[in-house]
Amino acid sequence: MGARTVVAARGWLGTPYRHQASCKGAGCDCLGLLRGIWRELFGGEPEAVPAYSRDWSEPAREEALWQAARRHLREKAAGAPPAPGDVLLFRMREGSVAKHLGLQARIGPAASFIHAYSGHGVVESSFTRPWARRVAARFEFPEGGR
Repeated sequence: MGARTVVAARGWLGTPYRHQASCKGAGCDCLGLLRGIWRELFGGEPEAVPAYSRDWSEPAREEALWQAARRHLREKAAGAPPAPGDVLLFRMREGSVAKHLGLQARIGPAASFIHAYSGHGVVESSFTRPWARRVAARFEFPEGGR
C-alpha cells in the first residue's frame, strides 16, 4: 500500500497551492493533497470537510486534524519505523496544534516527503531534522482500495 500511495502522491507534484482546494494540477493545500490521494486509492471522500481557516483550530486549541486522521487512517505507534507512504502530521510550532500534513516518500539517508506548501505548491522535500522534529504523529492508509 505504501508504494501505491507514494506513486499517487508524486502524481500531484507541481500542483499549485490553493487553500481548501483538492484538484490535481489546479490547486490544493496539504489536506487537499491527502484527500486527493484518498480518492485515487479508495474512491469518494472519507468524510465531508467543513470550511477551515488558515489558523486551522489554533484559537480553540483543538486537535481537529489529528482527530480526523484517527477516524480514517491507522495511527502508528510512537517509535515505529518510518515507511514510504506514511502520512505525517506536523506541528509547525512547538506547543501549537498539529495542522500540516505530508506523505513520506523515501526513507534512509535520502529521506523525503511530499506536501503542499504555501508559496511552493506540491513539492517533494528533503526530510531534514527540522522537519522530523515537527512530526507529531505518523499514520498509514488502511489496506484495500481500488
